[in-house]
Amino acid sequence: MEYMETREVMCDICHKMWQLGWVAANDGNLSVKLPDGNFLATPTGISKSFITPEKLVIINPEGEVLQAIDGYRPSSEIKMHLRCYKERDDVGAVLHAHPPTATGYAVAHIPLDRYTMIETVAAIGSIPVTPYGTPSTYEVPDAIAPYLQEHDVLLLANHGALTVGADAITAYYRMETLELFAKISLTAHLLGGEKEISRENIDKLI
Repeated sequence: MEYMETREVMCDICHKMWQLGWVAANDGNLSVKLPDGNFLATPTGISKSFITPEKLVIINPEGEVLQAIDGYRPSSEIKMHLRCYKERDDVGAVLHAHPPTATGYAVAHIPLDRYTMIETVAAIGSIPVTPYGTPSTYEVPDAIAPYLQEHDVLLLANHGALTVGADAITAYYRMETLELFAKISLTAHLLGGEKEISRENIDKLI
């Protein structure tokens, strides 16, 4: 089977997402850009806890299936992934999930754009909420496109979260950092409010 190492990494990430409670049922999707310009993607209709290497599908830049077993198809949200690759040549992987706290901010339309935590400033920067788009349509790709040049992490209004990276592990780490930051931000809010890092100190970090 081609790209076995990449397939195994993708499956490991899918299993971790399910274990962490970032996805339920058939939620979430992950894709990786291959050396030949095609993409390896998680299939629709299957829990991320049940993903195995042979179930991943290969698609071309137009989203057409090139290789799949047992009739598996990519998620209908692959349009969102393909727009990320189209907008940025440096993107090698795209991850979409519903981490609960971060998704709470997405549902509330509250961006995580205050520089309050050193690690987050350095790792992922500010996190905007993109406009609402009907899932599985071109509304979502069109909604996220204006943000992709400046952001690696996005909150999708009333939907979930999206991260991109040079590889699948980087995209996963960014999702992990997002959810932790969302939890910390919520806790700080409950404790009376976040205190931002000064511009002078931010400049030292970036």
